[in-house]
Amino acid sequence: MIRMFAAAGAVAMVSTPLFAADVDLVMSSWLPPRHPIVVNAMKPWAEEVEEVTEGRVSVRVLGSPLGAPPAHFDMARDGVADITYGLHSFTQDDRFDASEVGQFSFIGDDAVEASKAFWTVYTEDLGAIEDHAGTKLLGLFVHGPGLYHNNQRKIEAPGDFAGLKIRVPGGYPAVLMEGLGSTPVFMPSTEVYEQLSRGVIDGATFTYEALTAFNLTDDIKYSMTLPGGIYNTTWFLVMNEGKWNQISPEDQQAIMDISGLAFAERVGKAWNDADDNARAEIEEAGIELYEANDEVLGTIREVANRLEQDWADALPDGKDGTAALARLRDMTGVAAE
Repeated sequence: MIRMFAAAGAVAMVSTPLFAADVDLVMSSWLPPRHPIVVNAMKPWAEEVEEVTEGRVSVRVLGSPLGAPPAHFDMARDGVADITYGLHSFTQDDRFDASEVGQFSFIGDDAVEASKAFWTVYTEDLGAIEDHAGTKLLGLFVHGPGLYHNNQRKIEAPGDFAGLKIRVPGGYPAVLMEGLGSTPVFMPSTEVYEQLSRGVIDGATFTYEALTAFNLTDDIKYSMTLPGGIYNTTWFLVMNEGKWNQISPEDQQAIMDISGLAFAERVGKAWNDADDNARAEIEEAGIELYEANDEVLGTIREVANRLEQDWADALPDGKDGTAALARLRDMTGVAAE
């Protein structure tokens, strides 16, 4: 009888998942530690993970990254870091082609609504979970409307784009710059200050907040806006799949309750607030902030329409890029023309 109970106990131990009492996670963070997205989105989310799991799961946000910004998705997948975030366009291959749905011109002026729409459309319509295989997808988001900044001239006619060397984050902004006549120069945002101050580039595709976050206000003279943004960038927040599987189902659910759409709203608000604060500093710095005129806007729309169609045509069977992009714009309130 004793042996029977002992055997039954052994079977129970084998068949019951063994979850660690405490799971300590490390997030590799490559944006400057005082960047508004780190301060107002990443760190508060990390703190809330510990709260909602009652201390069973903790996330430590590192002050310096464990690798270069373009490597961050692979770092999470391969276990170099437990959690990472980054831009899809930094990964220079086709695994995230569908993510470009959130990178196009005229996406939206509100980072909250655009981020929520991007999470919804990419996950429901374009296979985001499969694209991020090897990780647990925790968040998808975009920043506020992108601008065209330069220190050479105001863009008053389509020909004014020609010859300007403009930093891009890869992806759609790169091919858009080519289509408009500028020379795209790929580099992470953390390298722009040095290259701009040395005259290696003439400007950058960036948000409002990036000019202040990366200390660029002294080296930019003109910043052009247009409704919905001249471009956007798409971002991921992911966890190593093996680490995720060490967390109990109850705590996994608690973490997802503050991730996904909830995280899109959190990070979108952080970006909106940062853009609002940056506008005042941009004006104080004497940068000319202006809207694209009708002629320039028409040219951008013409190039953008062609690039959107090329993208949609190149997606694999079963992914309707045209419908997904229309749905995203409908959710953000931007009318297609």
